[in-house]
Amino acid sequence: MWGIVINPVSGKGKGARKGAEVISFFAEHRLPYKIISGVNAADTSNKLQRFFDERSATGGHIQGLVAVGGDGLAHLVLQKCALTTIPVCFIPAGTGNDFVRSLGWPVEGLDEILRAAVTKQPSGIDLGLVDGEWFGAILSTGFDSLCNERANALKWPKGPMKYNVAMALELPLFKPRKYTLTLDDQVIQTEAMLIAIGNAKSYGGGMLVCPGASLHDGLFDVMILKPVSIPTFLRIFPRVFKGTHIQHPAVKIYRAKTAEIDANAVAYADGERIGSLPVRAECISQALLTWSQ
Repeated sequence: MWGIVINPVSGKGKGARKGAEVISFFAEHRLPYKIISGVNAADTSNKLQRFFDERSATGGHIQGLVAVGGDGLAHLVLQKCALTTIPVCFIPAGTGNDFVRSLGWPVEGLDEILRAAVTKQPSGIDLGLVDGEWFGAILSTGFDSLCNERANALKWPKGPMKYNVAMALELPLFKPRKYTLTLDDQVIQTEAMLIAIGNAKSYGGGMLVCPGASLHDGLFDVMILKPVSIPTFLRIFPRVFKGTHIQHPAVKIYRAKTAEIDANAVAYADGERIGSLPVRAECISQALLTWSQ
């Protein structure tokens, strides 16, 4: 039995459309499945747990999950499937789809991802664990987290433009924070505009903030952007989409298995609010079974 977890409202309705295509694929291939979808994230999480519990109580095998949605749904599913034997196939149907990008699949992919899930063996990838919460791509704090806070409070516009508006509103007011960062046994005290702890390469819809990060090395890539002027920041920012921002002297890259961050700031992971610092994150090897390229 497969579980098909769908967020129908992700990507302005793309979740519903791709969900229907996934169901058609399973019906066409005569594969047993159960649809799991809730009215909100908490309801979906409860229904997914109920699916697991029912299968366990009856001795039924779960062959895998298909998560149809964006990074928010991926984040929800990670909380249930990390460190289990249940493999997860991720179908991109959100606005960012950075976790699917990190797995090497095209963001418009569907058939090739599903074919891999039903014909090939899954393999393990690393996940980040921050204060008991799993994340797949990026844990960050600083300017981007403040933009997330601002965007979440905006009622207009909708979609990806909301973050751009939030950034335009936040940048003139932004001041770098003083951070204490402990990477394994190394303690770094620095002012920074942004710190990104990368289990994977990208966030924000393709920003390669940690372009060297790998899902298979058991380590985080840690990107620190030290204070720069607003004009310099605006020159550096577009380069993040190619990952060439790391060539700027204000950008420092470290690698570590554990990262502790302390400052008067908040942290986000995979676009979800983690909360106020301090936080501690660890890269957990082979924490999730999935299909990647």
